[in-house]
Amino acid sequence: MRKVPASVLLLFLVSALALKAQNVSDLIISEALARPDSTGILDDYGRRSGWIELYNKSTGTVNFGGCYLTDDLDNLRKSIIPKSDLRTKLGPRQTVLLFCSGNGADGTFYAGFTLVPGKTVYLVSNDGRTIIDSLQIPASLPQGKSVSKLAPDIRQQQFQAVSEPTIPSPGILNGNPNAASKGELMKERDPHGWILTVVSVSVVFCALALLWCLFWLLFDRPAKQKAAASATAGKTKAAGRKNVTLSDSEESAVAAAIALALDMEQGGDTYAAIATAVHLYLSNAVHDVEPGILTLVRKPSAWENKSLNFRKLPR
Repeated sequence: MRKVPASVLLLFLVSALALKAQNVSDLIISEALARPDSTGILDDYGRRSGWIELYNKSTGTVNFGGCYLTDDLDNLRKSIIPKSDLRTKLGPRQTVLLFCSGNGADGTFYAGFTLVPGKTVYLVSNDGRTIIDSLQIPASLPQGKSVSKLAPDIRQQQFQAVSEPTIPSPGILNGNPNAASKGELMKERDPHGWILTVVSVSVVFCALALLWCLFWLLFDRPAKQKAAASATAGKTKAAGRKNVTLSDSEESAVAAAIALALDMEQGGDTYAAIATAVHLYLSNAVHDVEPGILTLVRKPSAWENKSLNFRKLPR
């Protein structure tokens, strides 16, 4: 099988990350205004219409061309955003306004419906089925006020819908860029670092205790149980052997009887050796510790030396 070069894998990884960064799911509806007043901004036709603000919270450029805007869940493709316009590419951490004039033919940044207080506006993906984000417009929203999503900390990029009416801020990021980070808040609460030290030491000791428990359960405890079982078995064997221990005269009599019986039956030195081994075993004079096993070691003789059986060649 042919291996894929590392450069190709790296290029594929970079491309995948780039595609992920350009996902339309990174878009949110950050603000909406349903009923503008005399201070509202004008569209390209000099009209004051309601508008929707989209925000790209990713660090890559997102093309929202082909997506849909709607205020009706039964018709998710109510107003399409043309994908043939290059201006639909929204840069990182940037906003764009879409005017709800009621006529989508007015241009790329115009929706084919008007915003009505009490309804919810939806941003739908380019597949026409997936809802990316939504924003509910309160029925009691006053004229000239907008509903928006704020980020308590812009660096975290976590937005929350605000129920209270806000002053319209089209094209301006909704959030506090000067909010203190978690590290700064921690520094204010614990200027000397005692809390962080106690937490760190506690985590280390808890980890060591957990490791000790695992070691005791997996290794130390089974080893001790096995050693105790071996000691108990040894004591049992020793006690059993002690119960059948014979005196010297009885052992000699047993060995003589075995030798006599073997000699009368067949005769031979082999049986005498067996009887002697039995005698030595019963008198604990051999190294065998296995119960019921006799070890007979045969000493080699000169007759088995192959070097003495070589035929000498004449000189």
